[in-house]
Amino acid sequence: MIRILLAEDQAMLRGALAALLRLESDIEVVASAADGQEAWRLIEQHAPDILVTDIEMPNLTGLELAQRVRERGASCKVVIVTTFARPGYLRRALEAGVVGYLLKDAPVEQLADALRKVQRGGRVIDPQLAVDAWSEADPLNDRERQVLRLAGEGLSAGEVAAQLHLSQGTVRNYLSEAIGKLGVGNRIEAYRLARQKGWL
Repeated sequence: MIRILLAEDQAMLRGALAALLRLESDIEVVASAADGQEAWRLIEQHAPDILVTDIEMPNLTGLELAQRVRERGASCKVVIVTTFARPGYLRRALEAGVVGYLLKDAPVEQLADALRKVQRGGRVIDPQLAVDAWSEADPLNDRERQVLRLAGEGLSAGEVAAQLHLSQGTVRNYLSEAIGKLGVGNRIEAYRLARQKGWL
């Protein structure tokens, strides 16, 4: 049996995905989570073979979760199933050790086959996305990405500084660097462009 943990913040989609995967005779959904922190706790508790996760989730994103799985040596493999056909996301996912990246509009049989392939040691990546992912490099570093994401969500420089344990001056420097690298006029434009490219 392939033991799966599902992480998806939309309850209806999470339930539907679990129900569909349970129809497969060789796949067992051992647990499901509504956010990244809960998913990490369940990974430690159940030690699944494969984590199937969305990207956009509260507390920890799917990409942050994948990075934690890799950094802390958890044995499960990570497959991302998302609506985001953004090359930047795929590139960051691969750098975080993700072995599968599928879009949510793919048929469930394709997901089941992908999980079997991943369990056998293979990798399953949408081919067109794979080509696009390497056509344009992400210019932001991790800290610039964090600061820009929080600022773009409406936090002031002071609030970003408090959350990331930085000085306000350092936050402004990171924002300035990000704006300059993206060639835009302000933090809002920088946030929009970076999100559109899948760099946040």
